[in-house]
This record gives sequence, C-alpha cells and structure tokens, in this order.
Amino acid sequence: MLECRSNEKISHQYSITPQLHPSIPMIGEGTQSTNQRRHSYVHDNVEVGFFTDPTVCIGCKACEVACKEWNDVPDDGFTWLGNSYDNTGHLGASTWRHVLFLEQDQQKGEQIVGSLGDEADPFRWVFFSDVCKHCEEAGCLEACPTGSIVRTEVGSVLVQDDVCNGCGYCVVSCPFGVINRRPEPLPNAGGAFKCTFCYDRQKSGLVPACAKVCPTESIVFGRLDDLRARASQRVEELKQNGYADAQLYDPLQTSVRGIHAFFLILGEPEAYGLPPKPQVPTIHLKSAWTSAIATAIGALIAVSCAFAFLS
Repeated sequence: MLECRSNEKISHQYSITPQLHPSIPMIGEGTQSTNQRRHSYVHDNVEVGFFTDPTVCIGCKACEVACKEWNDVPDDGFTWLGNSYDNTGHLGASTWRHVLFLEQDQQKGEQIVGSLGDEADPFRWVFFSDVCKHCEEAGCLEACPTGSIVRTEVGSVLVQDDVCNGCGYCVVSCPFGVINRRPEPLPNAGGAFKCTFCYDRQKSGLVPACAKVCPTESIVFGRLDDLRARASQRVEELKQNGYADAQLYDPLQTSVRGIHAFFLILGEPEAYGLPPKPQVPTIHLKSAWTSAIATAIGALIAVSCAFAFLS
C-alpha cells in the first residue's frame, strides 16, 4: 500500500502529460497532430497526402514495420545487402515502405565536419522513407486493363488485388518503379502490389499506419494543400539555417502533374532513386500513333505505286 501511495505521489508531482504541462517540448502538435487525431477525409472527399522530411528522420524503420504488420505484407527475404543498414533495398510487392540509408561525402547544413573541424572530411547520413507517390496522373492506373487500379475519394491510387490478373502492364508503366508482382511462393503470388495509403484505415477515420507510428513526424499525413504549404515553409526554414541544397520534390510541371506523397530532399533527386522529370508513358501515344499512321499511309502509297507500275 505504501508503495502504491508513493507511486501516486510521484506520478502527480512529475506528470508528463502534455495537457497538464504545455511547456514540455514535443514533436509536432502532440495529440492534435494530423498524424494522431481521427479524420473524415474519405467521407468529405478531401485530397490527402504524405509529406516526408528526411532531415528529422532517425532511420528507426518503424514505418516499415507498421506497414507490414497492418497490411499483413510478407517478408521480402532476410538477405544482408551490405549497403549501409539498408536491407530491404527498394520498394516492391512486399516492401511498401522503404527507408533508404544514404551516405554522402557532403556537409549537412552548418555542421562542423572533419576530425579537426577543418572541413576536410565532410560527411552526412540521410534517412529517406520512400513510398508509392500516388501520382495525380498515374501511369499504372492508365495502363491497367481490368480496372483493378482505381482512384479513391482522397486522391490515392489503390490496387484491388482480387481484380488484378497479373498482366504486369502497371509495372512497366510506373515512372518510379514502385509497383511490382509478387513472386512464388509468397501469398497471392502473381498479383501486383504496392502501398494502399491504408485506405481501409482512412475509411474508418484512422491515420495511415506509417505516419501514425513515426516518432519524429518525418512522415506527416494530412490535407494535400496544407502539406504543400507546410513543405514550402520547411524548405525556406532549412535554407535559412545553412541547408542550401534543400528542395521540394513534387513534379508538378511534368505529365505526372504532381504527387500525393512528396518529399523534402537534400541535393539532387537522382541520389534518392527519384527521376528528375518523371513522365507517364501515355505522353508518347500521340507520337506513336502519328508514326503508325504515317507508316501505314507510306505503305499504302508504295503498294499503289507498285501495282500501277506493274499494270
């Protein structure tokens, strides 16, 4: 009994509940963060997105684990790749979140680098949580012949695995190399899989699993327009603090027309495996049909000339 009363006294004296002690620092907005509170985005047809900021990512891979646990995604092998601490390697049918460990011989912000502080040996380690981009103009959706891939109320791109016939057209049509078919002997082998944006959770007013568990809010979930404003502000803040190469990766000026999962990056997108100017394959349809028609007309003229000459 004495121990119980003592614990109650200590708990009351040193309460760490944010509501009781607003001055305690915490990540983001605490329980009021869009990563924690319930929402009605699906019901209200509000476009949502992910904003991923690797400058606050600690590489814990909680997002990877939460994604696999909630979506029952099978393991993708336990192979030691020897590439830093990155053993998932890349996104795929069994890896819907992938934390890239990027080691670069560059300075990170205004940090003091080099063993003697002489900037002779710059180094930075960037953790980058990659995911399906849920493109505004999605190549996978345009290529799907069965209607397996659909656009949801919140703007995400969803693969219905029970409708997928495993043709693989979506795989070659994705400019980011995100979607892939699951090989044997894994469950549902042959079908195409990728991030679902936790659409099942969102329909129940819940936040996607990866954003929910992110301890530093490197992954932020919310309204797309709010996130873009927040991202622009974050880029300016970093540039003012010495991160001269900070930029936003959201290809609005290409045929993809922007992405719902966009990123703050340091340096060039190629270092993160991101194409600098991603394009959906359908932009080549006009030139392809023009070439086909021109070839057909040329062939028709050639055949007509041959018959005229022989006759």
